[in-house]
Amino acid sequence: MTLRVSFPKDFVWGSATSAYQVEGGAREDGRGESIWDRFASVPGNIEDGSTGDVACDHYHRWREDLDLLKALGHRAYRFSIAWPRVLPLGRGSVNRPGLDFYSRLVDGLLERGIAPFVTLYHWDLPQALQDAGGWAERATAEAFACYADLVSRTLGDRVKHWMTHNEPWCSSILGHRTGLQAPGLRDARVALVASHHLLLSHGLAVPLLRQNVPGARVGIALNLAPCGPASPSPEDADASRRRDGELNRWFLDAIYRGQYPADIVADGVAAGVLTADGLPCVRDGDLRAIAAPLDFLGVNYYFRLVMRSTALAEKDNQPRTVRVAPESEWTDMGWEVYPDGLFETLVRTYLEYRPRAMYITENGASYSTAPDAQGRIEDGARIRYLRDHLVAARRAIEVGVPLEGYFAWSLLDNFEWQCGYRQRFGLCWVDYATGERTAKESAHYYRSVIEANAVVVE
Repeated sequence: MTLRVSFPKDFVWGSATSAYQVEGGAREDGRGESIWDRFASVPGNIEDGSTGDVACDHYHRWREDLDLLKALGHRAYRFSIAWPRVLPLGRGSVNRPGLDFYSRLVDGLLERGIAPFVTLYHWDLPQALQDAGGWAERATAEAFACYADLVSRTLGDRVKHWMTHNEPWCSSILGHRTGLQAPGLRDARVALVASHHLLLSHGLAVPLLRQNVPGARVGIALNLAPCGPASPSPEDADASRRRDGELNRWFLDAIYRGQYPADIVADGVAAGVLTADGLPCVRDGDLRAIAAPLDFLGVNYYFRLVMRSTALAEKDNQPRTVRVAPESEWTDMGWEVYPDGLFETLVRTYLEYRPRAMYITENGASYSTAPDAQGRIEDGARIRYLRDHLVAARRAIEVGVPLEGYFAWSLLDNFEWQCGYRQRFGLCWVDYATGERTAKESAHYYRSVIEANAVVVE
């Protein structure tokens, strides 16, 4: 039996990338150093010892990549602006060649009938700002507002869809608490302060984007996931509550309710990470600014979280996060494939926070299937991943979620942060020695979905 799962008429189809992961050109045309340039240069920080100095060389091959988007039928493209390419020191003097690059990119997209969706911050803070304290300092939030003002005044006549940040949880927690990502700090208190200043910078930028861009649609992209306990025990239930609060509610409550979740604040106080007054960096008016009304919420979804208590995990020396599915249903990143989690995340987020509109701004999987002797890349696992997650997305629409689009992660295999080039999320294979791009079978499958505005399930 064949089932055709159709999407709304004006549904937006596209893919996404980020500047540091694809651009390269790290020292060209006046670009300043970013925290990822510095972090990747330290031995041991990146699994394969690589950097994003060249990446996919998109800085030089952008026309080829836009032609690829068009050939694959994409209607929209989500990309990020490299802050240090535009403002090498994070503030002050503008690097005109850097700003002109993004202007050409936007023009090239529009010439090909592809809508640009801009993310202002995808983790590449100018190193000069980090040297002055980075996201631990309120001044960085203020500098971000100036940066957002500059970029939106330059591109706002052509770009209507704007995201302030991508995954501020990663920037704050992975960058400042676990040290897995740039700037590589390991301080739980600083991580919470950074999370507040990231959110504050978002709130300061929203009115500027609206002021500079007539008809702007403004949002933010959050990495969200359903969290559940690994057992019926109260300890695992509490572990699930904590993870849900840190990952999901900390950011959603601030953005949509103008407050941080009381239970997570209490956890921080109990752990000695916060004072009895909570976050001392929060000033009058901050939370009101963070809760500025948005036009849409971007949801990045990859996997669910099934949590075990710290005590139990330490007792049997096993991970705190359980992967329930068999190993055959894990991606090369070791992430469990769980399409129902996308449905659960979209529905829960809409029912509890009521965003005006939603986009899936990232969704994808890492599989390392290489070209065969004929040059074909038959990545059936990624095709199944896309199909099943798209069906889950359509189910969410059916129950009332105002989902308006889907962006696959990613257009290209690229520099996958601390994993270097060992993980391949792309719809298109990149030969890093030559830069050659090859569309995988999943890219052709996704094109057929876009053309039909529907998923066919056998």
